[in-house]
Amino acid sequence: MKDLNIFGILDPVIEIFEKIGVSYYIGGSLASSAYGVARATMDIDLVADLSLDHVEILVKTLEEKYYIDEDMIKDAINQKGSFNIIHLETSMKIDVFVLQDSPYFKNVFSRKRAEILDEGGRLFYLPSPEDIILVKLDWYKLGDCSSERQWNDIIGVLKVQKKNLDLAYLRHWAIELQVDKLLNNAFIESGMNILAT
Repeated sequence: MKDLNIFGILDPVIEIFEKIGVSYYIGGSLASSAYGVARATMDIDLVADLSLDHVEILVKTLEEKYYIDEDMIKDAINQKGSFNIIHLETSMKIDVFVLQDSPYFKNVFSRKRAEILDEGGRLFYLPSPEDIILVKLDWYKLGDCSSERQWNDIIGVLKVQKKNLDLAYLRHWAIELQVDKLLNNAFIESGMNILAT
């Protein structure tokens, strides 16, 4: 990859989101690195509250420096799915997940917080540490509990944030998402002598 940092790739996308009024948060390994143990990433995950009205200006603003497909975005919005934006100079991929209509994901969105992630002092929106743990537990379960990277991200956030976590919130949504047993295992592995249930 050429010498362009991850925030230099992300900034133009966040700038247009903010300009056209698209609420978002950064998820995935960038968020877990911010709250837990940092690790390298090959892509960037965003969750965005996009509508069809946003598509044309989003494409026109970004198409010079990114691969971005208008039809793919419209399909993702209609299906509450995801699409990719690829930075042409570096091939870094940004996966954009359209905000789901579920009570849990709406709740995650309502709890997002502004954090400084780079030396430039810019504020970016992240989910709460509890929600990073829960979302990653859900992804871990969906992947047949086989992703060592996802699991290590979860353990890293628990170890670093353990004194700051809302345990009642974690327990409640772990049961709702059916990841309470995995949360118990993560508590044990991270040295937290508590149980989710």
